[in-house]
Amino acid sequence: MDDKFAAKFVSHKISRTRWRPVSASSLQQPDVFATGSWDNEENKVCVWATSDFGAISLEEEYQGDPKQLCDIRHIGDVMDMQFLDQERIVTASSTGTVTIFRHHENNQTLSVNQKWEQAHYHVGSNMRAPCTGIVCSSPEIVSVGEDGRINCFRAESRDVVRTIDDADSSTMHGVTFLRTTEILTVNSVGQLKLWDLRKQGNDPTQIFSV
Repeated sequence: MDDKFAAKFVSHKISRTRWRPVSASSLQQPDVFATGSWDNEENKVCVWATSDFGAISLEEEYQGDPKQLCDIRHIGDVMDMQFLDQERIVTASSTGTVTIFRHHENNQTLSVNQKWEQAHYHVGSNMRAPCTGIVCSSPEIVSVGEDGRINCFRAESRDVVRTIDDADSSTMHGVTFLRTTEILTVNSVGQLKLWDLRKQGNDPTQIFSV
C-alpha cells in the first residue's frame, strides 16, 4: 500500500511543526497542526487543518492541501514550540521570551494568552539570550536557553515559579519530562543532566556524558 501525502508551498521558512494532541479516548488521528517560522521579516505562528486521510479509499488519490485556519505575529524566531493542551500553544523565542498563544476555534483566531518576556538573558550585560527549548506538562512549562538557565512556569501564573541559574556553562539545547517532577536537559557538548524539581539548589541529580 502506498502512503498518501500532500505537499503545500508556503512563502516563509518554517522551523517547527507540531500536531495538536487528541484525547486519549479518541480513535481519530490528529487533523490540526501548528507551525512556527524563523528568519523572516515578520515571523508567525500558524494553525492548519488537514482533510481526513482515513476517509479516502485505496483507489482514490488525495487531492486536498492543508488549509491555514489562522496566524499571529511572533516576535523573534520560533526556536521551539509545544501544545500545552488542545487550545494553547507555547513558543520559545530567539528574543528569550516564552509565550502562550490561545487558539479560538469559534472564530479561528490566535491571541496571546500569557507571556514571560526576556525569561532568558546573559548576566552582566543583561542582553537577551535565545530560549532554545521548552517542554509542557499542563499546567507546568519548563524552558532552557543559551544562557544556561532553566525556568519553570505555571500556565496561570504571571511570575516565574522557579529559576535554576547557572544550570549549565554551555548552551542548553533541549529539555524533556521524565516524570512529573523530573526533567532531562542536553547541552551543546552532549551532556545529559537529570534534575529533580522537588529539590532546592542548582545541582543536577545526575550527569551523563555521551
